Amino acid sequence: MSTPCTPPTYEDVTQAAALLQGIAHRTPVLTSSTLNDCLGAQVFFKCENLQRIGAFKFRGGYNAVARLTPEQRRAGVVAFSSGNHAQAVALASRLLGVSATIVMPLDAPAAKKAATRGYGARVIEYDRLTQDREAIAREFVERDGLSLIPPFDHPHVMAGQGTAVKELIEEVGPLDELYVPLGGGGLLSGSLLSAAALAPQCRVFGVEPEAGNDGQQSFRSGQIVRIDPPASIADGALTQALGKLTFSVISTLAHDILTVKDATLVSALRFFAERMKIVVEPTGCLGAAAVFDQGQAVRGKRIGVVLSGGNIDLAALGGYLS
Repeated sequence: MSTPCTPPTYEDVTQAAALLQGIAHRTPVLTSSTLNDCLGAQVFFKCENLQRIGAFKFRGGYNAVARLTPEQRRAGVVAFSSGNHAQAVALASRLLGVSATIVMPLDAPAAKKAATRGYGARVIEYDRLTQDREAIAREFVERDGLSLIPPFDHPHVMAGQGTAVKELIEEVGPLDELYVPLGGGGLLSGSLLSAAALAPQCRVFGVEPEAGNDGQQSFRSGQIVRIDPPASIADGALTQALGKLTFSVISTLAHDILTVKDATLVSALRFFAERMKIVVEPTGCLGAAAVFDQGQAVRGKRIGVVLSGGNIDLAALGGYLS
């Protein structure tokens, strides 16, 4: 399966929303009066940590697998992922009767690997520092005829991810600012399409870990910048470069790309666990951490934040909070 080379439009997002209706959860939007009072703002959290497989990735994964031809479904799919896209493609494939092979790093969280296998997928492990996951996946495409479902640089994946912000704005109304976690750019690009259509005055920020600021460098230089494998507790955002399709949308529609320190992510983890009673993984905290860093700069504004996932080992969560 060759990846389509044209970025999606908002019409693609609306089509994905129709396909996902009754299959993906329409996740809740939560607020915190404590945080609102502290910031002097209204902050709306779109809780994709409560999505199926515990992350927004189910939206794009299902949308992509569901659009395969009957012949492609019979052959099966392959994907590469540190965890959430892996689980998304695995569950989507099980629901649609498609066999799935997932290429995952050796150091991916144990909970994510176990869940991927639990959904019936075959997991192929690799060393992210010495091996090329895309090359491994391409071998399955060329040798076995599997269809590749990439984690972000695919129009059906991007459109599916955009349905989360579509729901958010439909529920709470126009926003002044929107903060979205950024790895490869699938969620941010889809979110940008929805925000541009439904809240055109909204300023949208992508947020990535400080150690992996390839997106920020790319956005500010006007060309895709590739970095060495980064190290951060935000394991779902450890990509080395944006995709061609995602960069084309982000470079056109985003207001800016921000970065946050791991220490701020830990503070956000604690806030969600202690004050809002929800579990959010470090990657899922990126947008919220950026809002915390903004402080009084958001006073008087209506702020949207996508909590992208909640898949974290309990032992790791306990370690961060101890």
